[in-house]
Amino acid sequence: MENDPIVRFKALLTQAEQLGIQLHNAAALATAGADRQPTARMVLLKDVDERGFVFYTNLESRKARQLSANPLASACFWWAPLQSQVRIEGRVELVSDQEADEYFACRPRGSQIGAWASHQSSVLPSREELIATVAALTADYEGRTVPRPPFWSGYRLVPECIEFWKERPERLHQRELYTRLASGWKITLLAP
Repeated sequence: MENDPIVRFKALLTQAEQLGIQLHNAAALATAGADRQPTARMVLLKDVDERGFVFYTNLESRKARQLSANPLASACFWWAPLQSQVRIEGRVELVSDQEADEYFACRPRGSQIGAWASHQSSVLPSREELIATVAALTADYEGRTVPRPPFWSGYRLVPECIEFWKERPERLHQRELYTRLASGWKITLLAP
């Protein structure tokens, strides 16, 4: 058993990618705002290191508003061919402007324009309005670098606990919980 859950997670993520699992970096992210109503949606993991798990979003989206009111979240990765799941719980923090700028700069141009065009989670009067906004922005930025919008950045989910779940016969699944302590990670086996 690996003592470092980040190393262990990265190995699973690499395995999922090598198997050709579509969207191997997709996770269900659960948040809850001041009203305590949990909501979940899929996000794409864009970076992971000893500091945590990074995803990007519009800072005016519902998830961002919830994270502003309650900076706690949970993410769940599921890879069916690996019969494995990883759950992460912890607090969130914004990534640095430099990290957000660097990631935004490497996104496809269409995604950069889309970040400016979409007021994520707001009511959209019509699809045609969105398409027209994209066309106008595409023309405005013709021949120029698309800068990162001030309302677009990333969050880092800083794990307090990480659970690895592995399917086993007769529902005797293997569950290992890593809990962050000041001295490192405590590993606990959980009943299936």
